[in-house]
Amino acid sequence: MQDQLKVACIQSNLVWENPKENRKHFSEKIKEIPMEVDVIVLPEMFTTGFTMDAVKVAETMEGKTVVWMQRKAKKTGAAIIGSIVIAEENKFYNRLLFVEPSGNILHYDKRHTFTLAQEDKVYASGTNKLIVDYKGWKICPLICYDLRFPVWSRNVVDYDVLLYVANWPKPRILAWDTLLKARAIENMCYCIGLNRIGEDKEQNEYCGHSAVYDVLGNAITPLKPNKEHTEIAVLEKKHISFYRNKLKFLNDRDTFSLIG
Repeated sequence: MQDQLKVACIQSNLVWENPKENRKHFSEKIKEIPMEVDVIVLPEMFTTGFTMDAVKVAETMEGKTVVWMQRKAKKTGAAIIGSIVIAEENKFYNRLLFVEPSGNILHYDKRHTFTLAQEDKVYASGTNKLIVDYKGWKICPLICYDLRFPVWSRNVVDYDVLLYVANWPKPRILAWDTLLKARAIENMCYCIGLNRIGEDKEQNEYCGHSAVYDVLGNAITPLKPNKEHTEIAVLEKKHISFYRNKLKFLNDRDTFSLIG
């Protein structure tokens, strides 16, 4: 078990519906990371942007992007996280992949598909939450719109890190900032939000504001608007244990079950 977890968050623009160019771009960004890290985080749909043309861009779990992620994880010695469009059993998924240096792959399918953009009409909704045990850290990775639903992210297993990858648009960026901080405070965990920048072909504008919050809701990385930027956050186990033992807020959780 590691007392520290070093996480590199790559906030970037995306090339619309062009997996090859996006893989090339992120290869360069990963190469430029100035130190060894444990985890590298890429945005939601990092090979395509937030597209509803799943037929055009979908890959399989044996496709080029999955192989690329495995190669990058092995080469860097860091787990690679990001979501891509996956076709499986005649359905499409907005699927987050957690690819370990060993080549092992864990995945999470976005639970809350974004009805405002009719994502629910294209992509099947996931049903299972993923808790990754990596280097002694419990990580709960989620995707974008999931951020608005606190019951789904509720910390009932004492995870250490809640992580969101996103294409969160500029007009609602205040909600992004506010809810990331709230999720950290209510779950007494580190909360990481990695958002893209730029404008897509649907004229949606994205301004970043990627950030990492500690157990108390303090931002430990700066909010970087409208700028390609790689931020490295060093997470500390002792920070989590100190405040959980001192404040004991999680001991007072209500007990209930999700149905459906």
